Amino acid sequence: MDRGLWALWYDIADAQREEYLAWFHGVHIPEKLARPGYLWAAHYALQGGDGRTCLALFAASSTAVFLNPSPAQLALKQSAQTRRMISMRQQAQSCILAEESRVDGPHIAQRGPGLTAGTVVQFGCYTTGNSAVDDDLGAWYAQERFPLLARLPGCIGARKMLVSVGAQKHAILHEFASLAAREQHFAPHEADAHKPDTWMGRVRPQLTHAPGSPMVGLRLWPAVTMES
Repeated sequence: MDRGLWALWYDIADAQREEYLAWFHGVHIPEKLARPGYLWAAHYALQGGDGRTCLALFAASSTAVFLNPSPAQLALKQSAQTRRMISMRQQAQSCILAEESRVDGPHIAQRGPGLTAGTVVQFGCYTTGNSAVDDDLGAWYAQERFPLLARLPGCIGARKMLVSVGAQKHAILHEFASLAAREQHFAPHEADAHKPDTWMGRVRPQLTHAPGSPMVGLRLWPAVTMES
């Protein structure tokens, strides 16, 4: 099972985008997937946000796969082409995540190909102020948010994660069948963050999100087909 996740989000200048995407999809992702333990990869075009335009996800059985070798060790062995392409990334952020819990939604069959994350994702990475907020946050996910997602139309699933490498402590990945499904069925519930009398309205103001988080992405790779 894909219990480890490596997330990277960044911007690419318009003038470099075509060259970068051709390399990332045609060279870099296949190279990573050829390494032992890597299970799937996905690349998303971010919608709106703070200027960052790309979200890359790599999955493995556990975080140990991404730490043997570690990102820092991999950087020492990069080819000249890889170094040049990675230097195109602007405002880059990354983290390695260990899955804490997950829920399957009504559209779980639309995950794929294989275990690959869905056509649309919403990803957030954040810290809390103290252990009391951790307690309330975890209870909210377990008792309210995950049960909602389990029956929410258009939802493929979600996974709550803890940060193994990175500046934040928590992360959440939601998967949806389409942008329209997310907007119609999920976005209205996000409005609870601005209502102090709701559980989300109590928890959300106590979270400090990473730059660019939360973010919504439409999958670029693997290419989205009518069947997915």
